[in-house]
Amino acid sequence: MQGKGVIKFFAFLLAAVCIYQLSFTWVAHKVESDAKAYAKGNATRERAYLDSVSAQPVYPVLKHSYQYCKSRELALGLDLQGGMSVTMQVSLRELVVTLSGKNPDVVFNQALDKADIDSRTSQSDYITLFVNEYEKLNPNGKLASIFATQSNQEHLKYNSTNAEVETYLKDQADVAVQQTYTVLNTRIDQFGVTQPNVQLLKDRNQILVELPGVTEPERVRKLLVGTAKLEFYKTYDNTEAYQVLVNVNNFLGAKNKTAAKDSSKSAATIGAAVKKDTAKSSLSLLNKVNKSVAKDSSLLKGKSQLAAQNPLFTVMQLATYPGQNGQQELRPGPIVGYSAQKDTAKVNAYLRSPEVKAVIPQSMKFLWGVKPVEKTKIFELYAVRLAGAENGPVLTGDVINDARSDVDQTKGGWEVTMYMNPQGAQKWKQVTAEAAPSPSHKEPQAIAIVLDDNVYSAPSVQNEISGGVSSISGGNFTQEDTKDLANVLKAGRLPAPAIIVSEDTVGPTLGQQAIHAGLLSSVLGFVVVLIFMIAYYNRAGTIAVAAVIVNVFFLMGVLISLNAVLTMPGVAGIVLTLGISVDANVLIYERVREELALGKSIKLAVADGFKHALSSILDSNISTFLTGLILLVFGSGPIKGFAVVLMIGIITSLFCSLLISRLIFEWMITKGWDIKFSNPWSSHTFKNANYAFVKNRFKFYIFSGAFITAGIVSMFTQGFNYGVDFVGGRTYVVQFDNKNVTTQDVHGAIDKVLGASEVKTFGTDKIAITTKYLIEDNGSTADNKVENTLIDALSKQPATKITKANIIRFQKVKATIAEGLKKSAFWTVLFAIIVISVYILIRFRKWQFSLGAMVATAHDALMVLSFFSLFRNVIPFLDIDQSFIAAILTVIGYSINDTVVVFDRIREFLHLHHSSTDDPKEVINHAINKTLSRTIITALTVLFVLIILFIFGGDVIRGFSFALLVGVCFGTYSSICIATPVIIDFGKKDLR
Repeated sequence: MQGKGVIKFFAFLLAAVCIYQLSFTWVAHKVESDAKAYAKGNATRERAYLDSVSAQPVYPVLKHSYQYCKSRELALGLDLQGGMSVTMQVSLRELVVTLSGKNPDVVFNQALDKADIDSRTSQSDYITLFVNEYEKLNPNGKLASIFATQSNQEHLKYNSTNAEVETYLKDQADVAVQQTYTVLNTRIDQFGVTQPNVQLLKDRNQILVELPGVTEPERVRKLLVGTAKLEFYKTYDNTEAYQVLVNVNNFLGAKNKTAAKDSSKSAATIGAAVKKDTAKSSLSLLNKVNKSVAKDSSLLKGKSQLAAQNPLFTVMQLATYPGQNGQQELRPGPIVGYSAQKDTAKVNAYLRSPEVKAVIPQSMKFLWGVKPVEKTKIFELYAVRLAGAENGPVLTGDVINDARSDVDQTKGGWEVTMYMNPQGAQKWKQVTAEAAPSPSHKEPQAIAIVLDDNVYSAPSVQNEISGGVSSISGGNFTQEDTKDLANVLKAGRLPAPAIIVSEDTVGPTLGQQAIHAGLLSSVLGFVVVLIFMIAYYNRAGTIAVAAVIVNVFFLMGVLISLNAVLTMPGVAGIVLTLGISVDANVLIYERVREELALGKSIKLAVADGFKHALSSILDSNISTFLTGLILLVFGSGPIKGFAVVLMIGIITSLFCSLLISRLIFEWMITKGWDIKFSNPWSSHTFKNANYAFVKNRFKFYIFSGAFITAGIVSMFTQGFNYGVDFVGGRTYVVQFDNKNVTTQDVHGAIDKVLGASEVKTFGTDKIAITTKYLIEDNGSTADNKVENTLIDALSKQPATKITKANIIRFQKVKATIAEGLKKSAFWTVLFAIIVISVYILIRFRKWQFSLGAMVATAHDALMVLSFFSLFRNVIPFLDIDQSFIAAILTVIGYSINDTVVVFDRIREFLHLHHSSTDDPKEVINHAINKTLSRTIITALTVLFVLIILFIFGGDVIRGFSFALLVGVCFGTYSSICIATPVIIDFGKKDLR
C-alpha cells in the first residue's frame, strides 16, 4: 500500500480536529451541569449562573468563554430539543395592490384572484402568474397605466411595456421579502432565543424561522406577524436626559429604603426623598456610581449596598467619558446609557412602572438600539422626544419613496440615500431645520430612525434638508450596514404582510423522548452490527467494527465543524450509516475470500481484495451520494439534516473502509497475526450458490407487475394517508391523561365542532388530530382560537378532557404549501431516477445498464407506494409526507448501491472471465450468484439496524423507518430480480 505515511498523518490530523470540535460540546455541557447543580431546580438561578459565566474562560488551556463554546457545540434540531419552526410567506398580492394605489380596475383585480388560485399549484412566482393572467384577460391592456406614478418615475414610465412593469414588480417583491427578512431577524434577536435560525428562501418568497426551546408559541406568532412600524423621532441630548435618570434612580433607591424601614410608607414621602436627594450634587453621584462599577469587571455588578441605593445605575451605566480632570463627563448625543443584554428587561421594568413614569417627562421615551455594541452584549439606550398632541413621532415611514445604499462621493465609505414624497419632504425640511445647529443650540441634534421601537440609527442633522433627498452616513458604516438601513427605511413604504403558512411546534417532553429514542437506537444499532460482523467474518469482522467506530467519530466531528444541526432524521441517518458503512467492508471481505479460495497468501489476497472491490465500492457510494445531494437541494427542514448526515457519512465511511481498514490489516499482517475471514458455520455460506434468477425472471415480472397494478388501482380508489404537509391543515399530537381514549372517542368529541377531522394513533400512547378548521384564516389569533376550540370540545367529556399541556406537538401547513410540496416531491423523485440513470450510463457505457437501473429504481418507488396504499387501513403509521419522500429517495440510493455492485460483477464477467461463445444469460446468472453473499449480508445488516430503529427510534420517525424497512426489502429484490433481467431482455447480443 503506497502513501501510508500520508494517510496516517491525515487520519491523525482529522482525529485531532474532530476531538477539538467535539470538545466544545463537552465543555458547554459541563458548564450547564454545574449551573443545574447550583440552581437546584430554580430556572431563574440557572439562567443567572449561565449569564454570569458567559464571558468567563471555561475551556482548559485555550481559555475560550462559555459563550464561545456554546456557539460551537453540536446543535440539536427542534424535534430533539423542542421548539418552533415557522415558514413565513410575504403576501405579494398585498404588495401589488399597494403599488397600484389600490386600483379598482375590474380586470386587474380578477387577475389577482386568478393568480391566487394558480399559486396553489404552480411553481412559477406570483408576479409572473399575475402578469400572465392579466394579459389573458386583457390582451391589449397596459400595466403601466396602473402602476406608473410620479413617485416611481425613475423606474416606470407611462409608456413602459408589460415586460418592464413585470421586472419592476419583481424587483419590488425582492425588496419586500428582504425587508421582511431584516425585520424578522431583528425581532427574533429581541426575543432572546438561543441559536435561532432565520433563512431567506428567495425562490419561494418565504422565510424559514427556527426557534429552539420556545415554550410560548402564541407570543412568537404575534411577534412574527406584526406589521413593521417605521418612525422618525427627535431626540434629547444626554445632558438633558441625565437629570431624569438621576431622579428615577433616586426614586427607586428611596423606595427600597422605605420598603426596608416601613412597607406602609406613602409614595408622597418617597417623592419628597427624591427631591431631597436630587438637590445633592448630581455629578458627585455620577462619579460615585461609575467608580464603583469600574472596580468590577462587569458593568452590571455592584455591591449589595450600592444596588439598594442605586437600583437603576447598577444595571445601567451612564453614557460618560473621562474628562481632562479625571472626572466623568456626560457624553454628548442621544445615547444616555448602556446595559448588558440580560439586564435590558430589568431596566425596562424600572422605566415602564407607573410610579417611575410619573418622574419622567411625558415627552420623553427611552428606546434601545437594535444591535449590541460591536463584539459585546452591551446595548445602547436612547432618549427620544415625543411630538404632537398624540405624543408620537415627527414622521412615519409611509413618506419614504425609496432608499438605497451608496458610496459617499466626498468622504468615501458607505452611506444611505433616502428619498421622500412631497408631503414628507415638506415636513422633513421643518424637522431638520429645527435640529440643525442654530443660535439656540450650537450642537447639531440627532433624528432617531426607529423600527418596531428599536433605534437603527440616530444621525446628527448638520443643516436644513429641502427637496426630500437626504444622505445618512456613519464613520464605520459597512456596505451591509447601509443595505440593512435602506431596507429598514423602505419597510413603511411597501406594506407586504408576512403570514405563517407552515408551523411545527414540538414540546420539550416530546423532544426529550426523541433524544432518548435516538441514543437508544444508535447504541443498539451499533451493538447489532458489531455482533453480526464478528459472528460472520471472525477476526476480520472486528476490523470492520473498528472502522465503523472511527467512521461515527469522524462523522460527528465533521458535523459539528460544519455547524450542521442534528435532527431526528439525522439520527436516523447516523443509524443507517452504521448499516451501510459495513457494505464496503463486506465487498472487500467477499473478494478476499474468493482470492483465498484460489490459494493466495493472506497478504496477497487482502491486496487483491481491496483492488478488485474498489470499482464497485466507488460506483455504489457515488450513486448513493447523488441521492443525498438531490435531497439536500430539493428537501426542506429535517430532510436536509438527513441528507447532510447521509452525504458526510458516505465520505467518512469510504475513508475508513478503504484506508483505515487497510492500514489495520497491513499492521496485523506485519505483526504475524492470524486473520480469519469466516467462522466454520459461515465459511461456505452461498459459496456454491447457483440459483436460476435469469431463468425465472418472468415470474418476477409477473409478481412485481401484479403488485404494482393492485397498488395503482388502490391509489385511484382509496388513495393514501397523507400527512398534514401534503393536504394542509393543523395537526395536534395529544397525550391524554386517560390512557384508554380511542380514536372513536376523539371523533365523537370534535367532529361536530371542528368538522370532519382525521384522527389516528401516534405511537403507543398518543393520538394525532388533523383538522382544516379555519385553515384559511390568516389572523394572528386563528391558531389560538382553533386550539381553544379543540380543548373545549375534548373537555366536554371527562374521558377526553385535556389542557394545553397535553398538546405535545403542533403542526400547521397552508393548502398552497401542501400543493407545492406534492408537486416538488414528484419532480424530486423523478429527477433522482434520471440523474442516477445518467451516471450509470456514463460509468457502464451501455444504455441497457442505464435502462435497468432506471426500471429498478422506478419499480422500487412504485412498490413502496403500492404497499403504503394497499395497507393504509391496516398499518396505522403509513403516512405520505416529507419524511416519506426522504425515505423513497434513500431507498432509491440503496437500491442503486445494490444494483451497481451486481452490474459491476456482470461487466467484469462479460469482459474478462468468459469467452465469446458463452451464453450471456449463463454468464450474468453466474455473476449474480457470485455477488449473492455480499447482497444478502449487506441487506441483513441494514435490515437489522432498521428494525432496531423502527422499534426503539421513537414515534417521530416510526413511519420513516418503516418506509426504509419496506424499501430495502424491495430494493434488494429488484437489484437481483428486476434490474438484471431488463439488461438481458433489452441487451440481446449487444452486451459484450
